[in-house]
Amino acid sequence: MTDSSPSANDSEAQTPDTTPQPHPWAELAPDRFRLLRLAPLPTDRDTGARPLRFVELAQVERHTPQQSLLKLFVRLPGQVLPKKHNALEVWADHRAKELRFGPDSGLHMQPVNRGLGRFLLAQGALWAQKRWAHYLVEGGALSAADITGEDMRLRRDQCLLSQGFDVLYPEPSKLKATYSASRVSSLRPDWNLEKVQIIDLKDAAAMLEQADQNLLEQENKIRDQQERLNKFRREDGTLRFTIACLIAFSLFQAGLLIWIATR
Repeated sequence: MTDSSPSANDSEAQTPDTTPQPHPWAELAPDRFRLLRLAPLPTDRDTGARPLRFVELAQVERHTPQQSLLKLFVRLPGQVLPKKHNALEVWADHRAKELRFGPDSGLHMQPVNRGLGRFLLAQGALWAQKRWAHYLVEGGALSAADITGEDMRLRRDQCLLSQGFDVLYPEPSKLKATYSASRVSSLRPDWNLEKVQIIDLKDAAAMLEQADQNLLEQENKIRDQQERLNKFRREDGTLRFTIACLIAFSLFQAGLLIWIATR
């Protein structure tokens, strides 16, 4: 008698694959780059020193009749960050006429407290307002996992409020929070220019030329100072030799006078 039950391989072949597939734009590499200048700021008691820094702003965008995407990345020279850090995604759903900010894990910036969060949100708002100012904005939950203190929570809320978002706390304990905005037109496309500045190619070249000129001037000053120092050392050696000779001559004269007096 033959076995009419399906084999294990047939069962596996008939089982549909329910694994969610990544979005085709999930791994897009940036194709446009700009230079950002982070202005030097006073040392913060929580985040430490905030010296002058230059970082790279990379971006990529894609469009279809159904949706559009803008991805912004902030790259730090000589430093590798987790994949979802220093990145902002702005998704536009043209069918629902809605805008969504990402990634879902939240906006994590390094270095912290330098104005980069506001800058990325402003760039996303500016990009969307040029095309879809009437779109609705999809709100979301704010992660509390990375909030280590009250000052950090206040900085996060101030960043969102400054860019036109509303921050709501459904519970008095303020452990959970959500952000929202009415429409794209209500978002603010400006940021603190005293903290973050976009440097174009000509300005960057001028800065490099100025830095090279300043370095050359400093090298010339150091060389002049070194020559003067060597001159003073030679003169000091001559004076020391002269003084030693005078002392020796004085001792000889004193000895000679004592010898004459005792004779």
